[in-house]
Amino acid sequence: MDLDGNALLLSLVVSSIGLVCLAYGKRQGRVPQIVAGLTLMIFPYFVSNLLVMALVAVAVLAVLTAALRVGA
Repeated sequence: MDLDGNALLLSLVVSSIGLVCLAYGKRQGRVPQIVAGLTLMIFPYFVSNLLVMALVAVAVLAVLTAALRVGA
């Protein structure tokens, strides 16, 4: 993994959003938020490209939003 400062900062931001989703999901007992939170917290360890990391994070949040609109 490259120790680029930008990648570390983006990883911190994405993981922080994941932590908030996970905490909310656990408190409310909501599985979609728990899964999205865990995904956002874990995948930055395996991706060092900034664009890919941002696109995956946006995709996970878009799927979460779509799942919530459907009523999951």
